[in-house]
Amino acid sequence: MCGIVGAVAQRDVADILLEGLRRLEYRGYDSAGVAIINANGELQRERRTGKVSELADAVAQNPLQGGTGIAHTRWATHGEPNERNAHPHVSGDHIAVVHNGIIENHETLRTFLQAEGFVFTSDTDTEVIAHLVSLELKSSDSLLVAVQKAVARLEGAYGMVVMDCNDTERLVVARSGSPLVIGLGIGEHFIASDQLALFPVTRRFMFLEEGDVAEVTRTQVTVLDASGNPVERDARESDVEHDAGDKGPYRHYMLKEIHEQPEAIANTLEGRLGEHQLNLDILGKEGQEILNKTRAVQIVACGTSYHAAMVARYWFEELAGIPCRVEIASEFRYRKFFVPDDCLFVTISQSGETADTLAALKLAKELGYMASLSICNVPGSSMVRESDIALMTRAGAEIGVASTKAFTTQLTALLMLVTAIGRHTGMTPEQESHVVSSLRNLPHILKNTLALSDDIEAMAEAFADKHHSLFLGRGSQYPIAMEGALKLKEISYIHAEAYAAGELKHGPLALIDNDMPVIVVAPNNDLLEKLKSNMEEVRARGGQLFVFADKHAKLKNGEGVSVLPVEEAPEIIAPILYTIPLQLLSYYVAIIKGTDVDQPRNLAKSVTVE
Repeated sequence: MCGIVGAVAQRDVADILLEGLRRLEYRGYDSAGVAIINANGELQRERRTGKVSELADAVAQNPLQGGTGIAHTRWATHGEPNERNAHPHVSGDHIAVVHNGIIENHETLRTFLQAEGFVFTSDTDTEVIAHLVSLELKSSDSLLVAVQKAVARLEGAYGMVVMDCNDTERLVVARSGSPLVIGLGIGEHFIASDQLALFPVTRRFMFLEEGDVAEVTRTQVTVLDASGNPVERDARESDVEHDAGDKGPYRHYMLKEIHEQPEAIANTLEGRLGEHQLNLDILGKEGQEILNKTRAVQIVACGTSYHAAMVARYWFEELAGIPCRVEIASEFRYRKFFVPDDCLFVTISQSGETADTLAALKLAKELGYMASLSICNVPGSSMVRESDIALMTRAGAEIGVASTKAFTTQLTALLMLVTAIGRHTGMTPEQESHVVSSLRNLPHILKNTLALSDDIEAMAEAFADKHHSLFLGRGSQYPIAMEGALKLKEISYIHAEAYAAGELKHGPLALIDNDMPVIVVAPNNDLLEKLKSNMEEVRARGGQLFVFADKHAKLKNGEGVSVLPVEEAPEIIAPILYTIPLQLLSYYVAIIKGTDVDQPRNLAKSVTVE
């Protein structure tokens, strides 16, 4: 995932572009670049490896002047994170391009363009766009037409902005699978991959739709749809504050972050899914070599991240066919254990600074693990720096102490990791295609699930006078039940426990009475009939059941049973789906209880002490 900013204005835009990159740095941080057309129609370009601050220092030393420009902050996919691979990429002395996404047929296009005489100076897939536009421009009467012809040759995902020094007051943008927004000004217009980048200069936005190509000048925006027909896209006034910590229309950060999950997961997936295959460039050449050799996995994590790891254990052993052990970091550090051959050591942390997990990572380096991988939300964190490779979740800022979107993006990243390893350990192309298809549909499914919010708020009223609760799940839903129990206890202070439903008769049934709510997650899978039997054990003892069930699970409301139908989804992503209603239930119970939702007592967001 990378960040794009562009501008067409009468004023100098270098500072606007750099500030936009700073606001998008969470989207990419291994290199950054800017290109601006000066008053003489000449292309000025600066690129630097590292953070946006490095680029800003370079521009301060070598000021760039001009009113038309593009900028980019990069998270490397094709090509190492160095200056020659940093965007913008150019063709000749006049075409410049910034691009998010993956061009899947870039190798074929590269061969074709080299035969046409173009010389490549980077290892990226993006450079083919610059040369392709340059080639098409020779037989086109405008940059817009040249870009239309070029994108017709592209396979994959892209959000791009193209600039031509021979047409100094125009940018052309195209979107397919990677978001772009146009910021509307007075006598100036802007482009970005996230409206957050443009809040200092405008609050009016036009969101491009899939397949759109648009021509942007200082005074006009012309949008063509995927069929090449002119269309109108609505301009919207944003009331969102530029501060990432603003709650917007939501009462609490936690509710905001629950509702951000479809977008957060779309960010996690951006550029990492092909049509039928996972993009294995997500971890670079070194990462691919490590995954190719992995024959066992050890995951270490704490709290919510530990629950994500427990779900991943089911995936690793079912899909990839390799053993996976999961341990709490604070326990891992203080016992003797066996290190399997070719074992990948995986740490999971939202902050990348969790003390116990970080210490476990340091210990693992002494114990002979094949390699280490971190799944994390914070670029540049200690855990990311100290791991051999890192898979960023791209959840964005999460301010609520009780983790929501950080958890579901961790699950999403883990499923991609399982698939990437599984390709080398026996996963069939059909299985991989099913996972990729399921992940592609996941943001839409979650968006529909959030529509249950009002029904869940009504259900929460039954918890107003409760002090204890029990969560039940089976298979990969058991860790989701654990996560649901953790959320409820974190923010409502209700004592909550989770059990594998089959364990009820081995002790927990002693707790069941009409004052003990029992929350059940019930997808329509092979374990459903077993789960129904466990639920009958609760009903027979006067327990009160609150069931989140697949629409086709054939569970009905009745005495002591409240059933809330949940969106149908492939079994492989069901653990992510069923997390959402449990988060909402915990939130609304906390509201009823009157607790501090965002800053629950005794807890902190990042646990940096042992």
